[in-house]
Amino acid sequence: MVLTEEEAAMLDGGKGAAVQKAMQILVALGESFGAERLVPVNNVHMAGSSVLVAEEAGTRFVEDIRNQGGKFVTRVTTNPTAVDPTQWREIGIPESDSVLQTRLTNAYAGMGANSCNTCIPYLVGNMPRFGEHMAWGESSAVVFANSVCGARTNREGGPSGLASALTGRTPEYGYHLKQNRYGKFLVKVEAKLRDMTDYGTLGYFTGKIAGQDTPVFTGMPTDPTLEQLKALSAALASSGSVSMFHAVGVTPEASTLQEAFGGGAPQKVLVFGDAEREQAEAALNREPSDHVDWILVGCPNASVQEIREVAEALQGKKVHKDVALWVTTAGAMHAMAERNGYIRTIEEAGGIVVRETCPFLARSRVIAPNKGYKTLTTNSAKMAFYAPGQFGLPTHYGNLDRVMQAAINGVWR
Repeated sequence: MVLTEEEAAMLDGGKGAAVQKAMQILVALGESFGAERLVPVNNVHMAGSSVLVAEEAGTRFVEDIRNQGGKFVTRVTTNPTAVDPTQWREIGIPESDSVLQTRLTNAYAGMGANSCNTCIPYLVGNMPRFGEHMAWGESSAVVFANSVCGARTNREGGPSGLASALTGRTPEYGYHLKQNRYGKFLVKVEAKLRDMTDYGTLGYFTGKIAGQDTPVFTGMPTDPTLEQLKALSAALASSGSVSMFHAVGVTPEASTLQEAFGGGAPQKVLVFGDAEREQAEAALNREPSDHVDWILVGCPNASVQEIREVAEALQGKKVHKDVALWVTTAGAMHAMAERNGYIRTIEEAGGIVVRETCPFLARSRVIAPNKGYKTLTTNSAKMAFYAPGQFGLPTHYGNLDRVMQAAINGVWR
């Protein structure tokens, strides 16, 4: 790799041990991917923010970087942690996780991170600009940033994100290069996309086929909501390793089919019709019984609009006595929803609004058996895809109306 004088000085230790270690990580990463240089970044979203990911060793590594004088030179936001800071004990999170999480969060904050602790940083003040080079972790946020915002980022892990935050650099490869951002195959959307869950189902269907390739969608409505695009992004990154999509007439690098493919032709063409949607939904419904005990809304974290819809569904009703309803969200979203009365409505009905964590990044394999949960019911394709393997919980999957009826009635219909 060709380094500038400033970058070479960082690598030689001229800016301290922490920056030197960070530059060593970035140079090794860049060389492994054939990058010719580093590019400046001023925006990092830190994936390794949960002690479920970092554990003791990762926490000590971050603490050591801070103790060596490490300071972030970029904007840094943090992904969900393993702990809801206000009710971790009540929802079944082990005390050991709370203690360790405090150490990790304090280490990041001490270097200058904005501890927003959410997978939707673009809704809490970190909105990417078109064409901006970034170093983001959290797969769903990466897809959203690349596709919906037109920013440029690869899928960064905890160490590489930390290194970028300390140096303001990231290797120029992958989605930082225009030639790697064009579509590879075409998906003709013929099914009507009625709600957020349908977008998640489309993402699940496409991701399974895509692998790492970038899909291009035609036939999508030209006015999808932010929540629908969030669901699509998350599902694409779950069943596949997609980092970007194009939707013709919707996303900023796909005003035409020709632009989306860079003047080339699709390698293959798929159709997503009613039959494909039904088959994908059936594949995500892995629990044959009607038993419901743990319900999750907010994967990725719920927006204020999603929280409002849950509150409206529960107005004047009660969550079934045998059901735990979680709505997971960011602290900032929680504050706005609380001001509008949505949190009170949900809690009076018997639900819980969980902030700063989620079943993925909390120790759900401990929480679920301790609480007696045997199934997971959700409107999130990402959650439905991962839960059986990660938590050992078979899933019910459907739209929010269906999920909220299950919360109230205690059965899946």
